[in-house]
Amino acid sequence: MESLSGPLLKIHKYGDPVLQRKAKPVKDFAAVKSLVPAMFDLMYAEPGIGLAAPQVGVSLRLAVVDVPVDGRPNPMVLINPKIEEKKGRIASTEGCLSLPGISVTIARAAVVRVSALNELGFPVSIQADGLLSRCLQHEIDHLDGVLMIDHLSLTEKFKAQLEIRKRKKDGTW
Repeated sequence: MESLSGPLLKIHKYGDPVLQRKAKPVKDFAAVKSLVPAMFDLMYAEPGIGLAAPQVGVSLRLAVVDVPVDGRPNPMVLINPKIEEKKGRIASTEGCLSLPGISVTIARAAVVRVSALNELGFPVSIQADGLLSRCLQHEIDHLDGVLMIDHLSLTEKFKAQLEIRKRKKDGTW
């Protein structure tokens, strides 16, 4: 689904080639205007805290995230995001809408500074730690064609792939 509009978006799962290629920069903000709310709707429905355009079959550098702050929603649109700075290292468990039911422990930067454009094309800079830091790194990985299991050792990746095969076979994928 390369189309930017359409009635319903769906999550593309592990194995889909769109998830393995580096997404193209967004140049036409009007072209993604209807995609952004549809991505938020799908992310909340799943439920998730982040969703990258390649996960809905659109190979563009666009992600939406919503990591609540003090229990209140904190939705963000990130167009052409870049990690400008990384500090520290922390390992934590994460999941992914494109790998349903799979959880893995990954070491990522503890703190990041990300620059991006918002949905209006204005520059934003986000200093993040904790869950927001992890979410931003995870979604930017998607834009680079990297999935969370790509961070694993060969043995851990093999175990995750066995679990995926099992889930496909029993219909829970």
